[in-house]
Amino acid sequence: MQRTPADLQSLTTEKPNDASTGLDTKSAIEIARIINHDDTRVAAAVKKALPEIAIVIDIVARSLRDGGRLIYVGAGSSGRIAALDASECPPTFSTAPSQVQYIMAGGPKALASASDVNEDSPELGQRDIARRRPTRKDIVIGVSASGRTPYVIGATEYARSRGAKTAAVTCNPDSDLSQVADVTICAEVGPEIVSGSTRMKASSAQKMILNMITTGAMTRLGYVYDNLMVNVHMKNAKLVERGIRVLMKLCDIDRETAIRTIKSAGKSIPIAVVMLKANVDKMEAVRRLQKSDGNVRLAIDDSRLEL
Repeated sequence: MQRTPADLQSLTTEKPNDASTGLDTKSAIEIARIINHDDTRVAAAVKKALPEIAIVIDIVARSLRDGGRLIYVGAGSSGRIAALDASECPPTFSTAPSQVQYIMAGGPKALASASDVNEDSPELGQRDIARRRPTRKDIVIGVSASGRTPYVIGATEYARSRGAKTAAVTCNPDSDLSQVADVTICAEVGPEIVSGSTRMKASSAQKMILNMITTGAMTRLGYVYDNLMVNVHMKNAKLVERGIRVLMKLCDIDRETAIRTIKSAGKSIPIAVVMLKANVDKMEAVRRLQKSDGNVRLAIDDSRLEL
């Protein structure tokens, strides 16, 4: 049953934090120390949720491999964290924008200005996710610090009814959102330094978790080779330089050879790596990458991973 506003006080993320009593009487350095000390709880809370995070990583990897999508749904700070993670996947892993998406209560304009009233409607959440036509191939992840945001619950529940895999990322146990998700990731960070301001520890935990999910999934898919950004999308000078250095390191070659190989590979680092590591031409490298669904290591070995 969905909680009422009066029930907010029962959520740990809404309770007063004894560590910040009298915060407004503190000096700048005292405030910074109090916040910094409280932030040490974030990584520990995320650590406890690692088993569930691992499950979601593999679900996301399978969905993307099979042509599905990862779709985040959020509102307020949680929605903005989700939007950030989704928007950073294409430049980092050369994924298509359609592969990792976000839906934000209030739409894209809510990224820059508050439109919190929209998060109170489960119907709006259902409407917005319905427009993306979720299927069995997709995974929809509802992100809500409280775990009670009606917009996110409505969207997640609708996606599940359409056969999509669903997950919840929250900071309160036994939440309403967890009731409509297949897997729940709960990072119990405790009360915030400014009571109820989940843009603080809760958002930090969510950022860490979403980073783990997408980085883990892309690594499982082979878009990372060793620990290097082998699928980097070279769309600016910094990323071009990163691509050159990645190839130099992986293949133990000089800069001139790296640049020449990248050009012959059509400015694709994965193709260039396979060409050099497997000692094949561009056409064969492309064939191997297609066979391995873009997994660079498996393309070099000319094999296939089962997720």
